[in-house]
Amino acid sequence: MTVLRNAILLGLAAFSVPAFANASGLSAKVEAFGRINSATSPTLSPDGQRLAYLSNASGSPQIWIRDLRAGTTRQVTNLPDPVGAVYWSPRSDQLSYTVLPGGGLNTQVWVVNADGSGPKRLTPGGKENNGLAGWSRDGSSLLVDSNKDNPAARDPALIELATGRWTMLASDKGLNGIADVRGDRVVVLRLIGRGDTNAYLINRRTGSETLLTPHNGKAETDWGELSPDGRTVYVVSNVGRDRQAFGRIAIDRTGKPSPIKYFAERPDAVAESAVLSDDGRVAAIVWNVGGRSELAWFDTATSRVRPGPKLPFDIAFPSEFSSDGRTLAVVGAGANQTTDVYMVDVASGATVRATESKHDGIDLPSLVRPELITYKAHDGLPLSGWLYRPKGTSGPMPVVFAYHGGPEGQARPTMSPDAQALVASGIAVFAPNVRGSSGFGKAFMAMDDGAKRVDGVRDIKATTDALVLRGIADPRRLGIMGGSYGGYMVMAGVTEFPKMFAAGANLFGVVNFETFFRESEPWMAAISTTEYGDPATQAEMLRSLSPIHKLGKITTPLFVLHGANDTNVPVVEAEQIVSAMKARGVPVKYTLFPDEGHGWRKTPNRVRSTTEIVSFFVEHLKP
Repeated sequence: MTVLRNAILLGLAAFSVPAFANASGLSAKVEAFGRINSATSPTLSPDGQRLAYLSNASGSPQIWIRDLRAGTTRQVTNLPDPVGAVYWSPRSDQLSYTVLPGGGLNTQVWVVNADGSGPKRLTPGGKENNGLAGWSRDGSSLLVDSNKDNPAARDPALIELATGRWTMLASDKGLNGIADVRGDRVVVLRLIGRGDTNAYLINRRTGSETLLTPHNGKAETDWGELSPDGRTVYVVSNVGRDRQAFGRIAIDRTGKPSPIKYFAERPDAVAESAVLSDDGRVAAIVWNVGGRSELAWFDTATSRVRPGPKLPFDIAFPSEFSSDGRTLAVVGAGANQTTDVYMVDVASGATVRATESKHDGIDLPSLVRPELITYKAHDGLPLSGWLYRPKGTSGPMPVVFAYHGGPEGQARPTMSPDAQALVASGIAVFAPNVRGSSGFGKAFMAMDDGAKRVDGVRDIKATTDALVLRGIADPRRLGIMGGSYGGYMVMAGVTEFPKMFAAGANLFGVVNFETFFRESEPWMAAISTTEYGDPATQAEMLRSLSPIHKLGKITTPLFVLHGANDTNVPVVEAEQIVSAMKARGVPVKYTLFPDEGHGWRKTPNRVRSTTEIVSFFVEHLKP
């Protein structure tokens, strides 16, 4: 269940445009990158003829519906707050969806008729955090998780649509998400800690639960669905292995599960996600092959895997099958493509684009597709990353190193308005996958846990050194940026290597593990101890890893961006940096978005962020 790991938005607000850009046509192009639209969260009507999805075409993610026969599109919601996800009922013309007040994590669950009438909130509507995983297969209930009863947990529950009654499936047992429901059987994925997930089979009537994925050490089961008879659970897991694969767990007549039997595995890739058709005959498997996606089909009757079609995009996120199992809805993305919804025919492999996200002012084919660069860390560990190089350039150039979040995230060749806008301004971008990244096996992902985080920070130097030694990066014109955990890497970089970078941009990053654990959502703090360390028993280690205690070393000009409603990495993290830098007289620029949380969802804010980031790096890397 990737959402367990697992993170981007008022009418046009006035904001200042950097002076550098006003002098040329580059200003309009940079702003245009920030306005690139996307379409995500596809879900099909019961007859498969209409597609609901989220698009930010109106300024923030809202629900739209496309009639696949007529080719017409209409907007369903027009809310002041962004919508986070949408699911079409398998039995009616109703949609369930989530709303993110102020862009924050106090997500609320709603239902609405497909014509936009009758919106109704089903969650309390306060500061509690709620998640939505869709509908039960009979359309009677919504699959949710919530911390309304315990701030330190996310309890799984079913909300009966007719009555609004909640059926709690577990209580105070960590971070839970419902993966599937068939009759009385419910598959729940429970996050023990970051990088460590278990699957449970819960009886919705008795409340009894059975562990499906016992293991020692860390292991993840990220997806699970039940066969129509409820006797098999199909999973994507790395229990008993390093790389995730596709398998199944048999449930005997007494309810006892078998060990996972793997049917689809690859030594060069990880099984990233999967979707099972409603009739249980076919599963779609998406492989992550070094960052790019490949699709395969699994026949449950024969246990055979066959290759899927060659996709017209680099990265695929499968959503759901049509009710007849003939078509798969997929979100497709690429570095020089908008993120859009596609329909894949299971029998023929024909892939048809269903949405056309706007990209006014941007010629997509002219955008840079990144090249994969491999190199080694200080200890010989193989590392890699994606280089966005301005076309027609050679020799040492200014480079911004862009670190992903997570830390279990992965840099991939997807649409990055910031990277493309920097490249258009003559600055290369390198997006590394240092130790701790996902997509390369669980051993690699665990290499920065706890005290081993110092090795992940050392990878910053190895990464910059590699590009300098290859003659790609000019050592006098290096920048560093990143969001969330990537923001932590920015602050680690400018404190541990104070003479390395000429500029750094920290987007909503952690700077002080003490305040992070104290101020973050209790459930977020609880699941983060296995990744970072336990503040109750490892306070000194966490202190040594916190850049806040080394701010006196910083000479690098900084740009700090944060959302006022961020409860994941609270705004106190940004405030500590800004006040300390100002007190020392070190140049620091600070942009606070009052209507955002952990990332930017509103178009004016995305435009402002991209424009100001480019202006900042141009000023410091291209004097």
